[in-house]
Amino acid sequence: MNVRLEPGWKALLETEFTRPYFINLTDKVRLEYATHPPIYPPGGQIFRALDLCPPGSVRAVILGQDPYHEPGQAEGLAFSVPDGIPAPPSLRNILQEVNSDLGHPSQIRSGSLLPWVEQGVLLLNATLTVRGGMAGSHQGIGWETFTDRIIEIINRECRHVVFMLWGSYARRKGAMIDHARHCVLEAPHPSPLSAHRGFFGCRHFSQANDYLIKNGLPPIRW
Repeated sequence: MNVRLEPGWKALLETEFTRPYFINLTDKVRLEYATHPPIYPPGGQIFRALDLCPPGSVRAVILGQDPYHEPGQAEGLAFSVPDGIPAPPSLRNILQEVNSDLGHPSQIRSGSLLPWVEQGVLLLNATLTVRGGMAGSHQGIGWETFTDRIIEIINRECRHVVFMLWGSYARRKGAMIDHARHCVLEAPHPSPLSAHRGFFGCRHFSQANDYLIKNGLPPIRW
C-alpha cells in the first residue's frame, strides 16, 4: 500500500502498511470521509505530526487522545489549532502551566504549536481522525495499533526522548516505554475536568529541558 509520508517514517513503518489491520483501517477511514463528512482533520493532514517531525528529529513526544472535533480546530497535531483559531480549554491550561513553570510567557502566541514541532516535539494523537462533533468516534478502528507502533519505534530507535503522558489514557499507551532509555513524565490530563488534580504544578516543561540538557541536547523553547 502506498502511503504518502515523510521518508524516514515511511521507511520505518513500511511493513505496517501491509498488515491486515492497516488495510482495513484505511478502507474504513476512506469510507468515513466519503459518507460521514465532516471528518477531521482534513485528509491531507492525517499524518502531519509525522511529516513535520522526522524520527531523527524527535526530542519530545506529547500524546493526545483524538483530534479536535469542532470546525476549524484539528490540524493533525495533538492539542494544536491553526493560527487565528481560539485555543481550546486544554490548550489554554497547557500554556498556563508553561508560563507558571518557566516563570515567563510561552513563545506560543496563538493556538498553533508549530514552534514546538519545529524543535522536535512530536504532537501525536492516539487516534488520527474523528467525526465532526463526535469525540472518540474513530477509536477502536485500528489507529491505536498504528500509533503504538510509532511509540515502539521511537522507544527502540531513539535515545533520550522526553515522553509527556497526560491522563490515564496516555499513561496506558506509554506502558511500553523504556524508562532507563528515555524520560517519562506523567500527570493528569490538562482538561478543565482534571487539570487542578495535578497537571497544574507538574512542571513537565522545565523537567524536560533539565533532562535534555543533562544528556547533552539543546532545551526546547517552550
